[in-house]
Amino acid sequence: MADGTELYTLAEEVPELERPVLLYYLDGFMDAGGAGRLATEHLVSSMDPQTVATFDIDALLDYRSRRPTMVFDTSHWVDYKKPELTLQACVDAVGVPFLVLTGPEPDRSWERFSAAVIGLVKQLDVSLSVGLHGIPMAVPHTRVTGLTPHGNRPDLLGDSPSWISRVEVPGSASALLEYRLAEAGQDAIGFTAHVPHYLAQAEYPAASIALLNGVIAATGLAFRTAELEEAAVQARKQIDDQVEASDEIAEAVRGLESRFDAVAGASGGSLPLAGPDARMPDGDEIAAEFERFLAEQEE
Repeated sequence: MADGTELYTLAEEVPELERPVLLYYLDGFMDAGGAGRLATEHLVSSMDPQTVATFDIDALLDYRSRRPTMVFDTSHWVDYKKPELTLQACVDAVGVPFLVLTGPEPDRSWERFSAAVIGLVKQLDVSLSVGLHGIPMAVPHTRVTGLTPHGNRPDLLGDSPSWISRVEVPGSASALLEYRLAEAGQDAIGFTAHVPHYLAQAEYPAASIALLNGVIAATGLAFRTAELEEAAVQARKQIDDQVEASDEIAEAVRGLESRFDAVAGASGGSLPLAGPDARMPDGDEIAAEFERFLAEQEE
C-alpha cells in the first residue's frame, strides 16, 4: 500500500517542534453540538497557527456530495470557498508548540490518508495524537458535560469507567486513524463529549470546553478558553429561556435530570449514559418545542 506522501505537501519552513501533541478533528462525521469543530476552531484562531502541511483536497473530497460555496455578484463569480485540509502548528498559553489537523473528512482513500498522517506523525516525532468530537446523549444541559475517553494509552484516559462493552458502528476516517496509529505503535487517544440529544444540531460550546479540559488533563497543554466560556454562558441562557417558557420542556428536562442523577449516583458519580435498566428518553418528548430554538441557532 502507498505511504500516502503524495497526498500532502510540506511547508517550505517547518517550525521547530519537540515531541509535539497532535490534535485532530475531521468535519463530516458525527460531531454533536459542533464540539470538536468549535474546540479546534478556537485553538487555530487564537494561537498564531503556522501551516506545516497541506493535503491534496482534490484527491480526497467528493465535491458533488459536499459542494463548496461560491459567491456570484451581479454578473460574475467573485469568490470560491476552497476546502482545506491542513496540519498547523500552534503555541499554547505558556509557549509550548502543538499541532492541529483540521478539515473535511476524506470521502475516499482513507487508508492512504491514514498512512500519510502516520508518516507525518513519525517525521515530526509526535508524542501523542488526540481525536476530538461530540455525540448526542440522553443527558440534560443542566449537568456537567461528560466525556468518554478512548485509545491505546490507558494511563491517559483517567478513571472514567466505560459504559460500552462492545458495539459495531459505522466507521469514520478519524476512528480509522486512531486504529491505524495504535497498530503502528504510535500513542493515540480520543475524547468524545456527551451533548444533550436535543441540542445536537446546535452549537454547544460547553462540550468544546469539556474536550479541551480533557486534552489539558491528558497532555499538560495550557489553553485559554475565555471566549468559549462566554459563548457557553450565552448559549445556556438561551436554552434556559426556552425551558422556562414551556412547562412541557421543563418537565422533560427534569425527567432527564432525574435519570441522569440516578445513573450517576449508582455508578459512584461517573457519567455513563445508562445502566442495563435505564431507559433512553424519547426525543419526541422535547423535539417539537426545541425545533424553534434550533432554527434560531441556525439562523
